[in-house]
Amino acid sequence: MMRERRALLKFLAASPLCAALRPTLGAIADDRLPKVAADALDVFELEAVAQRLVPPAHWGYLQSGVDGDVTLRANIEAFGRYQIKPRRLVDVSHVELTTDVFGIRAASPIGCWPIGSLRALHPEGDIAVARATRARNALQIMSTMASFPVEQINEVRGIPVWYQLYTTDQFEVTRKLVKRAEAAGCPVLVVTVDTPAGRNTESAARLRRDDTRVCSNCHAVDEHGNPQLQLSTKAMFGGIDARNLNLTQPALTWDFVKRLKDMTTMKVVLKGIESAQDAALAVDNGADGVIVSNHGGRSVESGRGMLESLPDVVNGTAGRIPVLVDGGIRRGTDVYKALALGASAVGVGRPYAWGLAAFGQDGVERVLDILNLELRFAMVGSGARSVREITRATIIDRECDPRHGVGARGAFR
Repeated sequence: MMRERRALLKFLAASPLCAALRPTLGAIADDRLPKVAADALDVFELEAVAQRLVPPAHWGYLQSGVDGDVTLRANIEAFGRYQIKPRRLVDVSHVELTTDVFGIRAASPIGCWPIGSLRALHPEGDIAVARATRARNALQIMSTMASFPVEQINEVRGIPVWYQLYTTDQFEVTRKLVKRAEAAGCPVLVVTVDTPAGRNTESAARLRRDDTRVCSNCHAVDEHGNPQLQLSTKAMFGGIDARNLNLTQPALTWDFVKRLKDMTTMKVVLKGIESAQDAALAVDNGADGVIVSNHGGRSVESGRGMLESLPDVVNGTAGRIPVLVDGGIRRGTDVYKALALGASAVGVGRPYAWGLAAFGQDGVERVLDILNLELRFAMVGSGARSVREITRATIIDRECDPRHGVGARGAFR
C-alpha cells in the first residue's frame, strides 16, 4: 500500500495536471496533513488529503480539464487580474453574507454545484453533501448523474435541491427527468448546455493509465479497456430504457428552452453561457437565469477563464435575470471578485469534492466554512457590510488604464 501511494505521488508530481492546479500539490508531508476536517487551514490542505485517498482514475476524473488543461488553468489565473480595493474606518462590526436567489434565501452566496458520480470519491456521495448544505444553509445543485435519487437527497436535506439536467437526445426521457425533479419539489432546473458533443479529457485518460485496478470489476469498458458510461446504473435513470440514450444533444437549439418552459413550473437556468450574445438570447427565449461556466475547464479548450466571460454575460442580460457563476473558485477573495463583477451567487465544485473525499460531510462543511470566512474577511477589509455592497467600485482591474478608468478590454464600459 505504501509503495503504491509513493508511486502515485511520484506520478502526480511529474504530471502536467499537477502544474495546472497548484504548484505545491502533494508537497505537504503526510504527518503535517490535517487529521480531521476542522484542522484544515484552506481548501488546498483538503485537496492534499483527498489526493492520497482517491485512486488515480477517479482523481483524474475530478481534476482534469480538456486538451492541454489550458482553460482549466485560465479559470484560476483569471482572478489575478482583479484586486480588492481596501477601505478603512468603516463600521464593519456586522457583516451580512445572506443571499437571495429566486426568492430562495441562503446563508451565503457560496453553494455546491453539480458533480456526478460522487460515490467514486466517498461512499455517502451526494447524501453527505446534502447533509452539509443543510447544516450550513447553502445552495446545492445535484447532478443528473448523481449517485442517489433526487427524492432521497431532498429527504436528507430537508429543503429541495436545484436539479441539473443533461438534455439527452430523447425528448421523452428528458421530460421524465424534468417531471421527476419537479415532483420531488426542486424549485430550479439547471440545464447544462456547454457539452453538446463530447470532449477530449487527456489528463483523465493519462491518470487512468496509471491506475492498476481492473476497471471492468466496477464499470463496463470498451475494447481498449476504458470505462464506458452506463446510464442505466445511475439513480435518476431507474425505470428508463437508457440502452441507446446519449446524455447530450448536438442538434440542440434555443427552441429547446421554450419547450422546457412550457413543460415545467420550475425556474429554468442555463448553465454554460459565456458570451453577451448568448446571454441576451437566453433572456429573449425565456430563461429565468444563467450560470457563467465552462464546465470547470472541461467543455471546450477556449483558453478563456470564467471570470473573463462574466462581465460580457452581465452586460448581455442587462440586469433582467440573475447571473450565477462557477469555475476556478478556490478562495473567498475569488468569490468576492465574482460578486463584484455582477454574480448573484457562486458555485464551487472541486473544492467541496476534495472535502468530501477527505472527510465526508465534515469535509464539505469545512470547505464552506473556510470560503465563507475568507469572504467575510475580504468584505471587512473592503468596507462591504453586505453582499449587496460588493460592487465593481470595490475592485480594481489591473488591465485598466489608470488615466481614464476604462478597462483595456472594455471591462468597465
